[in-house]
Amino acid sequence: MRYKGLGVAAILAASMVLLVNLFAPPKAEASIHEIIAALCRAVDDEVEPHGQNKVDQSASFLRALQASGFLTSIDTSDPTKVVLNFDPTVPNSKFISAGFDLTIPDAVAPGVDLVLSPAIRPNPDFPAHARCANLR
Repeated sequence: MRYKGLGVAAILAASMVLLVNLFAPPKAEASIHEIIAALCRAVDDEVEPHGQNKVDQSASFLRALQASGFLTSIDTSDPTKVVLNFDPTVPNSKFISAGFDLTIPDAVAPGVDLVLSPAIRPNPDFPAHARCANLR
């Protein structure tokens, strides 16, 4: 009889462990996105981690910038250009407006320019940019 109670207790304990594992949230993956001063810590052209942890074909690689409000819209109404509209006044922006739009010819595809509106530059008041050797 004593062993039967231990068996029931073991089954209950195993059930509880299983329930906790089923309903516990999955591990979170942290990532640094494009709005940070990653260029200040990059040794070469590759910045790790990339802007998104799980990039697939259906998701924009710019979604972190969109969610923060830094990237306000993507205008594709003109077939010869894609315009990225930025709001560098959002509190989490580490960049400031350069005061003009920047057109990068053929950056999207042959015959399709990329326009950064406005062009942005690192904010010298942001500590990581102020101490960034790559910006000097």
